[in-house]
Amino acid sequence: MLDAALPLDTTRIAEPDAVALADRRQIVWSSVIGTTVEWYDFLIYGTASALVFNKLFFPSIDPVVGTIAAFGSYAVGFLARPLGGAVFGHFGDRIGRKAMLSLTLMIMGIGTFLIGCLPTYGQIGILAPILLVALRLVQGIGIGGEWGGAVLMVVESVPPERRGFFGSVVQLGYPIGVILSIGAFALTGLMPEAAFLSWGWRIPFLASAPLVGVGLFIRLRLHETPAFRQIKEQAVTARLPVMEILTEHPGMFLKAVGLKVSEIAYVSVVTVFSISYVTGQLGLSRGVILNGILVAAVIELFTIPVFGYLSDRYGRKTLFIAACLFSIAFAFPMFRLLDTRDPTIITLTVAVALSFGQGIMFGTGAAWMSELFDARLRYSGASLGFQVGAALSGGFTPLIAAALLAWSGGATWPISAYLIALACVTLVATFAAPETARRRID
Repeated sequence: MLDAALPLDTTRIAEPDAVALADRRQIVWSSVIGTTVEWYDFLIYGTASALVFNKLFFPSIDPVVGTIAAFGSYAVGFLARPLGGAVFGHFGDRIGRKAMLSLTLMIMGIGTFLIGCLPTYGQIGILAPILLVALRLVQGIGIGGEWGGAVLMVVESVPPERRGFFGSVVQLGYPIGVILSIGAFALTGLMPEAAFLSWGWRIPFLASAPLVGVGLFIRLRLHETPAFRQIKEQAVTARLPVMEILTEHPGMFLKAVGLKVSEIAYVSVVTVFSISYVTGQLGLSRGVILNGILVAAVIELFTIPVFGYLSDRYGRKTLFIAACLFSIAFAFPMFRLLDTRDPTIITLTVAVALSFGQGIMFGTGAAWMSELFDARLRYSGASLGFQVGAALSGGFTPLIAAALLAWSGGATWPISAYLIALACVTLVATFAAPETARRRID
């Protein structure tokens, strides 16, 4: 039986063990490939915001203000993510997980490809940043609906004692997406500056098209999860799952939001804001910070599954508490280490910050957020909690960090204080949320 603090499931869903081992493997790896494509599409925008968008789409204003404006357009994608989570969560709980995964992948791919085709401010004026923001909204809607479906396809298909590990494997799509997005800009960045700003920056966006084709082919071959199949058979699908979450389970929803805010803020500072900070404030080449992020993402390929495995053994709470304490302790030293301007120290700093400030919670959170809600509301509950938390902190963090840096005259202590405050919010949510490791969610 579930803890009394958890929502009461009104259905009995088939045991995950009913999914054959071969099918489980196909589900897991197809989810990883699909989420890799989605994250690649979403993340290349963040990298471009720090490197080129301030010059090509917001060039008529002060460079500092231009950077803030570029990060503002980046934040728009995060603001759209809850909308995607709500819309696709609704239909994912009513129609099924599989159909939503294919649709979100197409939406994301189209938005990303069209960004690569956009004329710049110098070509069409104010219409350029307007179209850029509109396509960023499309990206946000796509990723907002994709994450929940990809995670549930796996979590609902594996044995209860392995949900943490296999849920974390799905999360590998993020570091792989980071590697592909940063790698794409690192390669195009080898071009002469004039060529890069003229057309080279478009290549990473246009390259999304074949990746989406591969991901779509794989996802169309998946089968629906046992949990959702039995919900359909018993005709107990929620009529308005989002409204039911917000009206009947608001406490659990707020806990899910709180569990997300620290991790997404940390990763936004390390992988987005730090690019402009290291290149603009510290005067180093973009290759220094991009190489650091690449190394950190490669390390996360190993650390994220380890943290998922540990959460199965020692519980979700234990891992989250450790991550929150690290996030608080490392917030000030992180910038001191970046300020050394030593490429090796910068790489190690980024690797440590990502692995422990983001990786622990990201790897563990996939299973935990799914386990907080019963099957008939799970797509909506997990997606909305995840995406609202991401919108509140992740989307605004690069913008807030850039504004705080300008306000403080180049001092980073306000940014560190901001990260500590969000870590405290997540710590409170961690203690308030129920432990769900190894408990039935069906």
